[in-house]
Amino acid sequence: MDIKAVILAAGKGTRMKSVSTPKVLHEIMGKTLLGYVLDNVKNFVSEEFVIVGHHAQDVENFVKNNYDNAKTVLQSPQLGTGHAVSMVCPELENYDGLVLILCGDTPLVKEETLKEFVEFHKSQNSDLTVMSTIFEDPTNYGRIIRETDNSLKCIVEEKDATPEQKAVKEVNAGIYCLNWGKIKSAFGQLKSNNAQGEYYLTDIISWGKAQNLNVNAYILQNSDEIYGINSRLNLAQAAKMMNRRNLEHYMEDGVTIVDPDSTWISEDTQIGQDTIIYPATYIEGKNVIGKNCKIGPCAHLRGGVEVCDNVKVGNFVEVKKAKISSNTNVGHLSYIGDAELGEGVNIGAGTITANYNPLTKVKSKTVIGDNVKIGSNSVLVAPVAIDEGANVGAGGIITKNVPAWSLAITRSPLKVLENWVKKQLGK
Repeated sequence: MDIKAVILAAGKGTRMKSVSTPKVLHEIMGKTLLGYVLDNVKNFVSEEFVIVGHHAQDVENFVKNNYDNAKTVLQSPQLGTGHAVSMVCPELENYDGLVLILCGDTPLVKEETLKEFVEFHKSQNSDLTVMSTIFEDPTNYGRIIRETDNSLKCIVEEKDATPEQKAVKEVNAGIYCLNWGKIKSAFGQLKSNNAQGEYYLTDIISWGKAQNLNVNAYILQNSDEIYGINSRLNLAQAAKMMNRRNLEHYMEDGVTIVDPDSTWISEDTQIGQDTIIYPATYIEGKNVIGKNCKIGPCAHLRGGVEVCDNVKVGNFVEVKKAKISSNTNVGHLSYIGDAELGEGVNIGAGTITANYNPLTKVKSKTVIGDNVKIGSNSVLVAPVAIDEGANVGAGGIITKNVPAWSLAITRSPLKVLENWVKKQLGK
């Protein structure tokens, strides 16, 4: 059965205290919260709809520039989550498959979890399934209210809950699977007679029950996955939770993380076996790191980086949008950006690929051939090519292409003034 996804991303996120950035575009390790959610469903749904509202243009631009299979739908004004989903009804007027509804601020939910959720929905012949989980402290979450036979009755938002209902620890995870053909009419019948005066998505549960539809709840075992982000504190906590999960995955796959407490690696990075990641290294965005590499300590990979096998990226090295071929060393205190390095290259300490022209705002590429040696404290001013086997003397400022197997030197002649120090001291 076909599946489409609806992602709620219209909220203002008042507690984020952000003037210029909507909540769903805040980032964890170089990737937006909304990006995580979109990526977690794109491989098994046919189409994604992102409901936008606050800073709508910014969110629309992000979706348009990064996702071919997603489109945005404007919610204006924002009258609640039920109203938000109703905005997509015209797009799905003749659709009769499954609709997966998610929140754009829950980046920790796994693709595997969502697939299991959908399979549970199918296995129960459900018309509507909500994902729930158990929180010891359920504050701020809608409570799952069950019938005496333990079947699902309804969801009550905290602001509308009685003291008895507030004591319930099973909460709404904010993820739904709907048989759209049977549920879509609910969105024209929701009421706003609640404390917020909004149209709640949660009310489709009681609506479904009233229609004698098959309504179920799927209990998520790992409640960390639906950790929602409403503040900067939540953002930092979610980042730690995600990073710990990522590091455990890499270590299980044969990567050595010397100090997990100080190392950050994005989930979109691939790392080969027997690579060692040294302390205080930060790897964000999409990257590929080969086998038997040594990264760090205090290295920073900023995304778009391909590191082949047996490469060393030293301490205090920053790399961005670059390929580093096998058996190459990048010495400490260097910057490699918009560059391609061949095999067997040695980059001396303090080397910079000067890739950005601040006047034209154009970034250019540096290409370094196999077996090239770059002396310490060199500046390679892009666009420039250093061909195979060439050497650049320490302190070189390279503004022209360097032919193969040649030596490039730009330093001034050395002058030695004998006894100069003694003369200055009057001795």
